[in-house]
Amino acid sequence: MLLPWEYGVRNLARRPIHSGLTLFALTTVTLLIFVVVGFIRGLERSLAVSGDPNVMLVYSLTSEENIENSSISAQIPDLLAASLSATVKHFGITHHSPELYLGSRVTTADQSPGLGLVRGVTPTAPLVRRTVRMTEGTWPQPGEVMVGRLAATKLGVPTEVLKIGNQIEMEGQAWQISGTFAAEGASFESEIWCDLSDLQTATKRQDLSLVAMLLKDRTASSEVDLFCMERKDLELRAVRESEYYQTLQQHYRPVRILGWLIVGLVATAGIFAGLNLMYGALAGRIRELAMLQVLGYKRVAILVSVVQEGLVLASAASLIAGTFAVCWINGLTVRFTMGAFALRIDSLAILSGCAVGLLLGILGALPPALKALHASVAINLKAV
Repeated sequence: MLLPWEYGVRNLARRPIHSGLTLFALTTVTLLIFVVVGFIRGLERSLAVSGDPNVMLVYSLTSEENIENSSISAQIPDLLAASLSATVKHFGITHHSPELYLGSRVTTADQSPGLGLVRGVTPTAPLVRRTVRMTEGTWPQPGEVMVGRLAATKLGVPTEVLKIGNQIEMEGQAWQISGTFAAEGASFESEIWCDLSDLQTATKRQDLSLVAMLLKDRTASSEVDLFCMERKDLELRAVRESEYYQTLQQHYRPVRILGWLIVGLVATAGIFAGLNLMYGALAGRIRELAMLQVLGYKRVAILVSVVQEGLVLASAASLIAGTFAVCWINGLTVRFTMGAFALRIDSLAILSGCAVGLLLGILGALPPALKALHASVAINLKAV
């Protein structure tokens, strides 16, 4: 026969200070799990949504996987448009985007310098970068820039600093902010976009970093690959944008592994903290547990009741931490080497955090309960 459910719940209320401290400790550990898993899921989503399988990137063969180091001739876009039929064309406009992409020191209106990601584009860029949407303002004219939703996070400045009408300084000249844009969570959101020719003039460069082309269908990529192979003199390589970001996922795989390792370490530390708290709690209840055995309750029933107390606290901690994570941590933006992204508390993060929280309640209660019930009833009744 098991002890009544109310017995374990009432026991928690009899020791409010200890129960409150245990609840706080379990909530803190569970919240840390939510933060780390949210970081991993946010990084994965940012890379996953950045790649368009119908977009082909053409850049320098010698740059390997670093587009920032790529340098190709400014005539390459026209040459590709004239040589290929795989690119989408509407009303005589070829859907390709010549771009100059680089990292630059950016000084904002509050005189805060930061390293920003700058992309020089033409008005055809939105035809290829189909996730990009203007959220406010206008397309940048000469001497103007538009900033991504997470550009302020990347620069490490408040969002208000990059309001429309404010100025920033980069590449030795001042630029006025004309608009803002979003890209459905893609990595573009941490970038600053400006007119391609303006950026070439400011950086004293006449080359490009890459050409992004929107293909008619996924099978059309073979034509682009064939062109790059035949024109070896141009030293070009072509890769699907989705494949490029999959490569970046592999590049950041050690970071994700480290994140899951941190989850394991935090959970382990939480289990040991729970053990310490439960040992302290049960040390003063030895005679109570022995008296329950005298009244006829089996050790298994008492063990279940003690675990029930741990599960009640763990469930409450998971609920509190989960609510806090969904309301205040989900969508929180962080800086990273690739730019910036938002923490994502999705179903996997919630499942991981709650599972670890409940596991802490069970594993934290079992060992001290077993130890307390291991001794004989006569000895336990004499315990102080």
